[in-house]
Amino acid sequence: MTGSTHQSEMLLFTVLLQLIVMIGAARLMHGLFRRMGQPGVVGEIVAGLLLGPSLFGHFFPGVSLSLFGAKPEPAITVLSQIGLILLMFQIGSEFEFGRLKAARLHRTTIAVAVASILVPFLAGIGIGRLSASSLAPGVDSFVYSLFCGVAVAITAVPILGRILGEYGLTRSDVGIVAISAAAVNDVVGWLLLAGIAAFAAAQLSVTYLALHLGGLALFLFALRFVAAPLCDRLVARLPLRDGAIPPHVLAILLIVIFTLALCTFALGIFAIFGGFAAGLLFHRHRPLVEAWNAQVGQFVLVFFLPVFFTFTGLRTNLLGLSTGPELAWLAAVCLIAVLAKIVPVYCAGRANGLPHHESLTLGALMNTRGLMELIVLNVGYDLGFLPRSMFTILVVMAVVTTVMTGPILRALRDMRALPFQTTHARPQVYGVQERP
Repeated sequence: MTGSTHQSEMLLFTVLLQLIVMIGAARLMHGLFRRMGQPGVVGEIVAGLLLGPSLFGHFFPGVSLSLFGAKPEPAITVLSQIGLILLMFQIGSEFEFGRLKAARLHRTTIAVAVASILVPFLAGIGIGRLSASSLAPGVDSFVYSLFCGVAVAITAVPILGRILGEYGLTRSDVGIVAISAAAVNDVVGWLLLAGIAAFAAAQLSVTYLALHLGGLALFLFALRFVAAPLCDRLVARLPLRDGAIPPHVLAILLIVIFTLALCTFALGIFAIFGGFAAGLLFHRHRPLVEAWNAQVGQFVLVFFLPVFFTFTGLRTNLLGLSTGPELAWLAAVCLIAVLAKIVPVYCAGRANGLPHHESLTLGALMNTRGLMELIVLNVGYDLGFLPRSMFTILVVMAVVTTVMTGPILRALRDMRALPFQTTHARPQVYGVQERP
């Protein structure tokens, strides 16, 4: 065996071992959190954190270093990014913009969406401005503050949909308003993130920024008026076979997803946005989306998602927040993030005629951040505008705000404030039935 062959075999051995640990830990925590009444994906996020320096790397540093190395292997990094691109396609394809057309709820939805974006975004910018000197020295404070703003403003549509299904709120007024406002929230959030990422990558050059934003505008125009009609023709000409996507159609879908990912990468706004854009192209074709979720979606969730969560966990050291100021900022960020979501959403609900208990439930639902938050944070971290300490603080905030949603809804149910009807149907995550 030559030296290069041996090296390749050792790399394969290491990556396979890492995958076994990641997937096994994610499934274990998924089941545990489901039994605790939490979304299984929250357990997978926690599993990724536990495999990092916060627990495994702290108590077994030698084993952790042998298994994961000082930093994630390039192969694991690439796998996590491919998984994110495919996941973003699923998220984009699951957006149901038709719900926004419900006239009686339209005004409430828009009011809640604006409240859930504007106030948290401004609160996040305030956090960034105040914490820049202590938590982000040497980092551009303006861009750092913008990333903090998006991180506080985001709402996790996929996990929110799963929570609505579990508590029987999917078809209720409050459920329709919540998922519709969250959809608007995410679209605006991704646009903000794309713009900020382009601005940050431009290194504050006005000319470079103008070229990239012009390229982004051209990309969006081509997406709407060229790519969308072509995709519609593709779906019409190549129908499903017995409810399944034919192999050649699946290959075309993957080519479209990865091509758009290359386009957004070239525009300086990260390849994952290309996956999301591809999902928006196909979201109207529900049979195709359902077939994708059945054939590919489960594999993406079970294989790729744990890789991304562990990739994030290896960057997050909860034990690194050891100083008084860092712990104070952790408490402040969590408190501000919760209040900046729940209070304005509650006020928007009340102003539009929703009763007290439904407005409170709406605020709790819109406070859910989860996976979407982690994607935002990794973009900021990769660009170098979120230092490790603030990255860790915001990761904790994402987990806390997601975990607290279930207990708040159960408390409201126990108080008989809402006519909850817990469903026994399997909930869905990203359009795929979430299995125990």
